[in-house]
Amino acid sequence: MKIIIICTGNTCRSQMAEAFLKSFDKNLEVYSAGTNAQSKINPYTVEVMNEEGFDLSHNQPEPIEKYLDKEFDYAITVCDGAKEKCPVFTGQVKSRLHINFEDPAEVRGSRDCVLSEYRRIRDEIKTEFRKIYNEHLNE
Repeated sequence: MKIIIICTGNTCRSQMAEAFLKSFDKNLEVYSAGTNAQSKINPYTVEVMNEEGFDLSHNQPEPIEKYLDKEFDYAITVCDGAKEKCPVFTGQVKSRLHINFEDPAEVRGSRDCVLSEYRRIRDEIKTEFRKIYNEHLNE
């Protein structure tokens, strides 16, 4: 099964979701991309995912345009901005899902405050993607 996860910058939420889905099932082919991909993954994303045993330090954000002509079983948007701006795929997408997560990159405050929010969003993504996996992808 081939899945693409889309958010705005591809620096936080979609990167986390990609890592979790891959860990749930090694047979899934999972990609992530951004509608406005940034130049590098967010360092807080790397830090909080490392706490869960994932090394995302070498991940790079990818633009959604790289995948528009590909075929996917699922395209999953993880923020309202990506859902609104998601371009039309010229390749076939069999099913689309949407779940909105707050953007931890918008959190301001002390390092502890920011890390706390990244952990909260990370845990929400893990929980919700486990549900998505169990309900839609575990065939």
